Amino acid sequence: MPATTVQGERLRRPSRARTFHLGDLRISHVPDGAVQLRPRGWFPASTAEDWVRYADHLDPEGYLVAGIGGLLVEYGDRALLIDSGFGPDAAPADPENPWIGAIHGGRLLDNLAELGRVPGEIEAVAVTHLHTDHIGWAWHPAPGGDGRPALAGAAYLFGADEWNGRHRIPAEHGITEEILAALEPRARTVVDGEEIFPGVRVLATPGHTVGHTAYVIESGGRRLIAFGDALHSPVQIGRPEWSAGPDVDADRSAEHRRRLVAELAEPGTLGYGVHFADVVFGRAEFVAAGEGE
Repeated sequence: MPATTVQGERLRRPSRARTFHLGDLRISHVPDGAVQLRPRGWFPASTAEDWVRYADHLDPEGYLVAGIGGLLVEYGDRALLIDSGFGPDAAPADPENPWIGAIHGGRLLDNLAELGRVPGEIEAVAVTHLHTDHIGWAWHPAPGGDGRPALAGAAYLFGADEWNGRHRIPAEHGITEEILAALEPRARTVVDGEEIFPGVRVLATPGHTVGHTAYVIESGGRRLIAFGDALHSPVQIGRPEWSAGPDVDADRSAEHRRRLVAELAEPGTLGYGVHFADVVFGRAEFVAAGEGE
């Protein structure tokens, strides 16, 4: 069965900035913040016994730790950002929310600066899906700026089905008309297989949302799959049948997840899981049943 190789403490903390080279491309995880996921609520098919087995993934409060941020892809002077975090906002845990605990963002611009980039150098933001923890800095104004969104110089790329269905997103995800109005002037739709940046192409993965999009990045004979919220936790590498509570189509989500896990076990293939605590980059391995996950 598929499994991940991880170091225990990294499963229980948000990721720091991490950079590596993929052929001609420089790839960096750009942290923005974190959100706590309620394990039984987020994964309704899981049991209390499952979380005894996966206790090493839980923080002292019993939450899964999910980082929030974006993926910076650089090709020479050019720069693409995949997702843009939650933005300068925070909310405490709400006991009535079955899915999440506390959430916070706000560090993406500072971390971009640490990587030597300013927002005006980002030519496009490729969005995996329209949830607030993935579009934050695409609509929030920059601190001390002129009121325009922090990434206003970039084009915003959305899967066609995602953008065309933007007014039908369930209210609990907080996508207001104000947010959509801020995104609309820069929005452009993309389709499965389209190359949006040197070495970066669109991979349609609907299920979490109607138009959820992953991005496949290839250079130097290797590839990286930025799979967005097709997977939320390293646990799902071994349990791809576990769909998330917010998934709009659990069966379709699981179908794409199985395919992605198989792809991540292929030679020369890495995955990028923005919510994967401090193990955002990695690959899947198949191990014999009974050897663990």
